[in-house]
Amino acid sequence: CPRRSPATTSRPGRAPPCPALPRCPRPCPASSSPAACFSFVLPSITVVTWNVGTAMPPNDVTSLLHLNTGETNDVDMIAIGLQEVNSKINKRLKDALFTDQWSELFMDVLSPFHFILVSTVRMQGVILLVFAKYYHLPFLQDIQTDCTRTGLGGYWGNKGGVSVRLSIFGHMVCFLNCHLPAHLEKAEQRKEDFATILHMQQFEGPVANGILDHDLVFWFGDLNFRIESLDICFVKYAIDSNVLSQLWEKDQLNIAKSTWPVLRGFQEGPLNFPPTFKFDVGTNKYDSSAKKRKPAWTDRILWKIKPTSKGLGTGGHRPSHGVLSVSQLCYCSHMEYTVSDHKPVAAIFAVQFASKVDKPLVEIYVADEWSRPEQAVVRYKMAVGFHRSSWDWIGLYRVGFRHPKDYVSYVWARSDDGERCLEKQLVSGLQVMFSEEALPKGNGEYILGYYSNTSNSIAGVTEPFQISLPRSEEGSSSTDSSGSSSEEDDSTLVLLAPKSRSPSPGKMKRHRSRSPSLAKFQGLILRPSSRDRGTSRSPSPQSRRSLPRNIPTIHLPQEHHGVKSKELGQAAESSEGSLFYQTVQEQGGLRHVTADSSLARADPRNLGLLPALRLEMIDQALGWRRESADQGYYPCQRMSPTRLAGCGTSPKEGHSP
Repeated sequence: CPRRSPATTSRPGRAPPCPALPRCPRPCPASSSPAACFSFVLPSITVVTWNVGTAMPPNDVTSLLHLNTGETNDVDMIAIGLQEVNSKINKRLKDALFTDQWSELFMDVLSPFHFILVSTVRMQGVILLVFAKYYHLPFLQDIQTDCTRTGLGGYWGNKGGVSVRLSIFGHMVCFLNCHLPAHLEKAEQRKEDFATILHMQQFEGPVANGILDHDLVFWFGDLNFRIESLDICFVKYAIDSNVLSQLWEKDQLNIAKSTWPVLRGFQEGPLNFPPTFKFDVGTNKYDSSAKKRKPAWTDRILWKIKPTSKGLGTGGHRPSHGVLSVSQLCYCSHMEYTVSDHKPVAAIFAVQFASKVDKPLVEIYVADEWSRPEQAVVRYKMAVGFHRSSWDWIGLYRVGFRHPKDYVSYVWARSDDGERCLEKQLVSGLQVMFSEEALPKGNGEYILGYYSNTSNSIAGVTEPFQISLPRSEEGSSSTDSSGSSSEEDDSTLVLLAPKSRSPSPGKMKRHRSRSPSLAKFQGLILRPSSRDRGTSRSPSPQSRRSLPRNIPTIHLPQEHHGVKSKELGQAAESSEGSLFYQTVQEQGGLRHVTADSSLARADPRNLGLLPALRLEMIDQALGWRRESADQGYYPCQRMSPTRLAGCGTSPKEGHSP
C-alpha cells in the first residue's frame, strides 16, 4: 500500500502504513547470485485480489503492485487474483486468439522489474496470475493448475475457484483465487461452495494432492462475506468515525472461522481498511443507487500453514523439512482505483523457508560476452535424477522478458541416448551452439534459460550477459532480393500457428505479432509485393530461410461480388475471375513457388483479401489436412517449442528444429 501517515480522520481509504520489508539478516557472499542469497533472507510474497466488474484495465497499477516504492526490490513473488473479467462471447473469442488485456497489463508493468509470468489459469471471468523474479525460476517446480465451477450447480464458471500450485525451494505452496456466491443470506452456500472447491481440486504427484495438503495455502478473492445484524446507517457511521473494530465481530467470515470446520487453521490480518464493496463506479462513495447495498469486506486474503505436530501432514504425507513461518507485513485496500464497484486489496507476506533445494536442476555456463558468432556456445550440466526430454530446449531471452515462451531465439537441448553418456553429462556436461542466423544483432543484455518440457518450467538460468554483434547490412535492405528467383522463399509470409504465444525464432526476429486475424490460417501462404516489404508490419520475410514442407494450396472462392475493394476488382478483371494463391510444389528435392495469376503477386493487405476470407475456407483447408493426415502425408515433425502440442511422439535424432 502507498506509504502514508496513520489514519487520523474519518475519510475512507486511510490505513496504517506498510512496514519496510525485512532485509538480509547477514550479508550474502560477494560471489553469490541473487538466488544464492535467497536461503539467507526472509522471501516475501505479494498477493492481490480485485473484482474488476468487467471494466477495462486502468492506465497505471504501480501503486497496487507496490512498484517504485523500494519495496518491490525485496518482493520475490506476486500472485494476482481477478474476478469478473469481461467474459462475453466477443471478448472470449478475442482472448482465445491472444492474451487478455488484464494479463497483458500486468506482464508489461512487471517485466521491467524482472518479474516473469510463472503460471496463469482462467475460468471465464476468474483469472489467477503468478509472477516471480527470473533468478528464482529454477527453484519453482511441479507447477500445476486447476479450476472448479460452482455456478448453476457446477455447470457455469461465473463462480468457483482457480488455483496454481508449485514447489518453492522444495516447499509445496498453493494459491487459490475464488469468487463465491453473493448476498447476505447466502453464507451457507458460500461454505458449501468452498468445501466443494477443496474437495474437487486434485493435483498429480506423490505429495500435496489436495489443496489443504500443501505446506502453505493462500486463499483470496471476492469471497462475498457480508456484515450481519447491523443496519446500513450504523455501518456507514462506523466507517466515517473510523471505528471499524465495531464491525469486525459481525463480519460473516470472522464468525465462520470459529464455527466452520472447513476454515479451521486459516488466518487473516486485521481489517484496518474500510469495507471494499460496494462503491459507485468512478468514485469513492458507497452505493447511492436505489438498492443501497450495505458496505462489506467482500475482498479478502487469508493463509494457512499445514500443521506438522504429529509428523505427518494431511493425507499421510510427510511435510517438507525445515522451518516454515509466515508473517503478514501489510494488508490494505487501494482507494485510488475507481474503475469497479470493488476496491482492490493487497497483502505482503514474509515467508521463511529453510530451503531444501540450493542448486538448480540444470546449470548453464556461458561466456560473459558474445561479440562473434563462434562465441555463442552454451555448456550445461544436469543434476542427478533430472528427467530430461528430447523436447527440452534452451531459450535466449532479452533482459526484461515476460514469460518462458517470450524468447528471442532457441536451440534444442542435445539429447544423447543411452546410459553410456550419463557419466559424461554429469562430469563434463553437454554443449550446444546457436547458429549465426538465430543470434540477435546489435548490443543488449540477454539471459539463457533451460526449458524442461516435462515440468513445463525453466530448470536453469544464467546471469545476464552481453551480446554485441554487428548489424547485417543485407538484412537491412528488404528490396535487394525482390527480383531474385533463387530467394523466393524469403519473400513468402508464412502465418503463425494457432495458439502460438510467441513467434518461432526460425520464422521471425524480435517481432511479436499481435494481429488476431492471422493466427488461425495455418499453412496459408501470402506473397507481398516487393514495394511493400520495407514497410510491412507482418513478420519479416527476410528472416525466412526455408518453407515448411507439405503446405497445401488454398483456393479462394471465385465469386467475390461482396468485396468492395477497388484493387480487388481490378485484379479480378485482369485474372478473368480466377483467384488463386501461389502453389508450392516439390520436384526432385527442389521446391518451386508458382503464381497462378497476377493477383497472387499483389499485396493482400492492399487487395483487402484478409477481411474477405470466409469461414468455409478454414473448413476446406482443415479438411485437406485431415485427408492428408489419413494418407500419411503429414508426419509428426520437430518444430518450434511453441508448437509442441499435438505431436505425441518424440522426434528422431538428427531432426532440425
